[in-house]
Amino acid sequence: MTPPRTPQIPVVVLAGFLGSGKTTLLNHLLRNRAGTRIGVIVNDFGAIEIDAMTVSGQVGSTVSLGNGCLCCAVDASELDTFLETLTRPSARLDVIVIEASGLAEPQELVRMLLASDNPRIRYGGLVEVVDAAEFDSTRQRHPELDRHLDVADLVVLNKTDRVGEADRARLRATVAELSGPAAVICAVHGRIDPELLFDPALRPDHQDKVRQLTFEDLLRQEATDGHEGHDDHLHAAYESVDFTSDIPMDPRRFMEFLDSRPDGLYRIKGFADFGAGDRDNTYALHAVGRFLRFVPRPWARGEQRLTQLVMIGAGIDAEALLAGLAACRADGPAPEGPADATDSSATERGMWGVLRYVQNEADPVDVQRADPWDGQRADPMDVQEAAAEA
Repeated sequence: MTPPRTPQIPVVVLAGFLGSGKTTLLNHLLRNRAGTRIGVIVNDFGAIEIDAMTVSGQVGSTVSLGNGCLCCAVDASELDTFLETLTRPSARLDVIVIEASGLAEPQELVRMLLASDNPRIRYGGLVEVVDAAEFDSTRQRHPELDRHLDVADLVVLNKTDRVGEADRARLRATVAELSGPAAVICAVHGRIDPELLFDPALRPDHQDKVRQLTFEDLLRQEATDGHEGHDDHLHAAYESVDFTSDIPMDPRRFMEFLDSRPDGLYRIKGFADFGAGDRDNTYALHAVGRFLRFVPRPWARGEQRLTQLVMIGAGIDAEALLAGLAACRADGPAPEGPADATDSSATERGMWGVLRYVQNEADPVDVQRADPWDGQRADPMDVQEAAAEA
C-alpha cells in the first residue's frame, strides 16, 4: 500500500510598501475566512487587529487571534522555526499568510520558502499590494517597486476610490505592464475575495455544514445588506472557470497548455487524469503564478476517473481557456509531427514533462526551488531544466 503523503499547507507572502494597505487586507481576510484556519506570520513590528484584539510588537511569540487563527511576529531568520510550529498537525491550519515588512525584499522571503526543507508547506503565491493614490510618488522614492511587481503572482491595486477613473485605468495599465503575467485586481480598503488566496469553504471533515451563525457571519451579512446587483461584490474583480472531462488528458498537450497559460491567470487547482500515461494515479495540480506542481495519488477503488480543474484570474478569456483544455484531451486532433507521435511511446514521453513537476519525496529539492529571480522572469523550460538537473 502506498504510504499517505504529508499534507501540505499553502504559504502566501503578502508584500507592499508602508501604507499600501497590507494590514487592512489581512484583517479583511481574517474577518471573512469562512471557517478557514489561518496562521499569520508578521515579519515586522506592527499591529493586526481582529475582533477588537491588537497584536503589537510581539517578537518571537505566537498569539491566538481567536476562531482558530494564530499570529506570530518574527524576524526573517526565525521564519523556518515558526513555519515548523505552525505546520504541526496539532495546529490544524489550512493556510499561512506571511505579512512582509513594508521595507522588505519580498523575493527573499519567497526564496526562503522555496528553499525550505519543511515537507508540510507549499508556495501559495506572492501578493503585492500597491497604493493607487501614492503609486507614482512611491516609484520615485522606491524604484525597487518595479522589481517587486515583476516577481509578483497577484497584484492588488488598492485604494482605487482615491483616484479618478482615468487615473485608475492608467495605473492599472502601468502595473499590468510591470507585473507581466500576474493577475491585477482593483480593491478598496483591501477588500478582495478570500477565494483568490485560499479556499474559504475548507473546514474539518467532522464539522457540520449546517451550523450556528457566528459573529463573523453576521458581520459579512451586515456588510452585504442593502446592495443590489453584483457590481459591489468582491468576485466581480476576478473570474473563476471550471473544466471537467471524463476523457483523459494528453500529457504533452496539457503541458504545452500550462507552459503557455495566459497573463492574468493566477491559480489553477484540481486533478488531472492522464489515462494511459499513468493508469494507477490521478495527479493533483497546484499552479500559482509561474509555479507548478503535480502530486500523484492512487485512484480509489470505484472512483470515477475525471479531470477536474478550477482556474482563477483577472482579465482572462474563459472561452479560450476551455477551448484550449478541450484540445488537450486524448481524443483531440492528432498533433503535427512524426507518424509515431500518437502511439504509446509518445504518451510515455509526454509524461516526462509532467514528472518534472512532481516532487521526489526522497529528494527535498524540487522544481519550485529553482531560482526564478536571477535577473529575469522564469521561463517554463528553464524551470524544467533546473528541476531535471536537481
